[in-house]
Amino acid sequence: MAAPNAQLPPGWVAQWDATHQRHLFIETASGRSQWEHPLQTNSPPLDLLSQSPPPDNASAHHATHTKRRQYAAGQTQAYYGTTEAAGFADAAYGAGAGAAPAQQPGQLFTPGLAAESQFASQQGQPPAAQGGYFQGAEPDYPAPAAYAQPPYVGQQPQAAPQIGQLADQFGQMGINPAAGYSQKPFALYTTNLLTAAPDPRELSRPPPEIRLPPNACISNSPFANCDPSYQRSTLNAIPANNSILSKSKLPFALVITPYRSIQEGDDAVPLVTDTVIARCRRCRSYINPYCQFIDGGNRWKCVLCNYSNETPQLFDWDQTRNVAADRWARAELNHAVVEYVAPTEYMVRPPQPPYYTFLIDVSQAAVQSGMVATATRTILESLDRIPNADDRTKVAIIGFDTALYFFSIAPGAAESTMLVVSDVDDVFLPKPTDLLVNLTEARAGLENLLSRLGEMFQNTHTVGSALGPALQAAFKMISAIGGKIIVLSSSLPSIGTGALKVREDPKVLGTSKESALLQPASNFYKTFAIDCSRSQVSVDMFLFSSGYTDVATLSCLPHYTSGSTFFYPAFNASRSEDAIKFAHEFSEILASPIMLEAVIRVRATKGLRMSGFHGNFFVRSTDLLAMPAVPLDQSYAIEIAIDDPINSSFAVLQTAVLHSTSSGERRIRVLTLALPVTSNISEVFASADQIAIATFLANKAVERSLSSKLEDARDAITNKLTEILGTYKSTMTAAGAGASAQLAVCENLKMLPVLCLGLLKHVGIRQSSQIPSDLRAYAQTLLTTLPSQMLIPYIYPAFYSLHNMPPEAGTIGERGIIMPPSLPPTSERLERHGLFVIEDGQTIFLWVGRDAVPQLVMDVFNLPSYEQLRGGKMTLPLLDNPFSQRVNAIISKIREMRRGPYWPHLYVVKEDGEPPLRLWALSNLIQDRADQLPSYQQYINTVKEKINIGGYT
Repeated sequence: MAAPNAQLPPGWVAQWDATHQRHLFIETASGRSQWEHPLQTNSPPLDLLSQSPPPDNASAHHATHTKRRQYAAGQTQAYYGTTEAAGFADAAYGAGAGAAPAQQPGQLFTPGLAAESQFASQQGQPPAAQGGYFQGAEPDYPAPAAYAQPPYVGQQPQAAPQIGQLADQFGQMGINPAAGYSQKPFALYTTNLLTAAPDPRELSRPPPEIRLPPNACISNSPFANCDPSYQRSTLNAIPANNSILSKSKLPFALVITPYRSIQEGDDAVPLVTDTVIARCRRCRSYINPYCQFIDGGNRWKCVLCNYSNETPQLFDWDQTRNVAADRWARAELNHAVVEYVAPTEYMVRPPQPPYYTFLIDVSQAAVQSGMVATATRTILESLDRIPNADDRTKVAIIGFDTALYFFSIAPGAAESTMLVVSDVDDVFLPKPTDLLVNLTEARAGLENLLSRLGEMFQNTHTVGSALGPALQAAFKMISAIGGKIIVLSSSLPSIGTGALKVREDPKVLGTSKESALLQPASNFYKTFAIDCSRSQVSVDMFLFSSGYTDVATLSCLPHYTSGSTFFYPAFNASRSEDAIKFAHEFSEILASPIMLEAVIRVRATKGLRMSGFHGNFFVRSTDLLAMPAVPLDQSYAIEIAIDDPINSSFAVLQTAVLHSTSSGERRIRVLTLALPVTSNISEVFASADQIAIATFLANKAVERSLSSKLEDARDAITNKLTEILGTYKSTMTAAGAGASAQLAVCENLKMLPVLCLGLLKHVGIRQSSQIPSDLRAYAQTLLTTLPSQMLIPYIYPAFYSLHNMPPEAGTIGERGIIMPPSLPPTSERLERHGLFVIEDGQTIFLWVGRDAVPQLVMDVFNLPSYEQLRGGKMTLPLLDNPFSQRVNAIISKIREMRRGPYWPHLYVVKEDGEPPLRLWALSNLIQDRADQLPSYQQYINTVKEKINIGGYT
């Protein structure tokens, strides 16, 4: 090829390889090489591994030119990021993303790499794998394709010579030959936590790569294994038996978000509409990309139980066009996440229409706070967004204070009639019809009622709440069909069934008795919730109060009916920020598509058993979860036990969700996750997913705090971390069981200690006598329901510097607004003249240093000086200058970049401002010492001491 460099795209160079007498093309930013000309081939995305490794001598020749350790092709790029991303790194933060990590003296040794020449290679940084989960949050580490697997699932990726030598060494350390394990195993990289500071950018990296055996999958689709945003495991290599799992001390669990929202750029879930559903006759699992066809394709072998099933006759037939179809193009054989339109045999009754019953507190507290006016206006403006396919949706509105107020609307009428029931001890419906009305037919009457409801009660002086009787009335109204009850309450229930008393005692807070305040105070709400679940009724709670609300008791309703809880302490709609937050979150819930009368079951390869369940649902039988309505972006954690040894080379975990859509279809959503099986404990450690583990530990901590004490929950977190690190030290390092001056952990778990510290310092768990029980109870509901993408920043807040951010930050890039680089959440990064953002997904703090220059204050707040700035909740002005526009863009991006309905408040915090607000903001810098809580360095030193004295055994 003549003058190849002149014909190359930017960023590529050509090197002549004398051995093969051809050009080798190298991407200078990443060191990635290929034999094909970049313009003559469709190169795979940077996060996909190359399919054709060059010969060994070519790799060696390549290595001499790059002057950088070579990883498998494509992995270097995924690890270091693109050239542009590397430029985003703040000079004050440290080395840029493109800088290779420096060799640390006295690094730890992993058995199995005894040769002197191999020790240095062992200490290198691990390659990155699939695309990242926190898309858009980190410009430093772009994630082009959402968790794309290599084009041939299970195919061995290219490995440079050093990685191959590592893999060969690990191959001699006990890979399960009986399981047919022929692919290269994970390489284990050890780091010293005492010298490796936490890097928040590590949390935007993908989970450890899933390395399946060759030919495990019948499809070469990149979507053949489950996207971690739907379903992820704490271990991406399953131990072959319970002995190995117990020895590792690692938890084995699934984190499932079956209905995560679809954002811009996401692929929709494929829909199979021909009602041809192939299921195993023995274990009832669904056909998937990991089954095997036998007998000429007339039968298929179940990958879970190995039973041979007949292939459905219409499996290869296109019923729409009435012609033969390509079997290999079917969605269920190419996609791990797929949805079926279910035939009539999956229906006990016709799919229910969406029914919404609004219970609106109209007491004096609710009216004066502006909750009633804001709620009714939001419902009115959301009528067109409420799911109403085929005009099937029905709506009812019930007001309550010390009495119940029903509103009757005749079809087509523009006026409503209010019917009052004062006897709350014996609840009845005052009219058999026209209380639950068709949204389309009664649209005029509903609009008129919603526009006047606030005025009807604007002069009320009634104090008290008959929430329990109101719930009973709503249940009577919709229990025959099912639906949603949406409660908006501004005061503690005080009248009739379910009445509660103020039980919070400041003397109990921070003591061993505090856990009692987090338990339900009345059995009515749990019993009522279970009745609702059986009748396919889900309850959402929106709680507003300037005083005690007993969130712990009222949140029982959403917990057992798969609903959601929202809490707005000290709500006052006269503050526009409060009104905007509630209106946004309420309208998002109203507009969400709802999955009704759902049941979830997780099936797994023989030998695996679902042993524990965490989340908002009711366990109907040993492994069947009942959900009257499945919300978007709500997460569930399921513990897995290994009862019998697994003899296959890989295992499959399949979640099936049978539900009715709001459009009246019965559907089945199937999530299939295939994971390799190993008898090598080093592979178990190398495959551990720290984000999934932290999500699971959050659920376990909340469970422990409710069943025992908060102190026990905190101890359980530290004990589990100590067990994991102690086991790693004794089995994976040369120190063994003896004392060590270092704290060893595998590279893929190096952020787990700081995530555990974040849990210990979280409002829902931490030791404090200043946290009201309502705030703690609400925080615990979020810890057990948020998906990983939202939970991780909730326990490990994001921290950005704005005053010296790169020029690209706050501007529009290829994937939207470019965010500044993340900083470790520690006050060491604060500067007196700086402007910083601290955010956890629920609250945004804009920290202003006391020496901030007047021009910065003017550009951001339109004020002449720092002294005139007032701290507190506010809306940031959008001014006519570039810096203001960039800061506003970043705040908007923070509110939009994660899934979920939440709209975080913005608080401006002055460095010398009000102490409570200042301390609240600083409590999010979790790597610092605060009150009785240790700093990160103190915490890991404590863990190290426990390990050295054998305190983890």
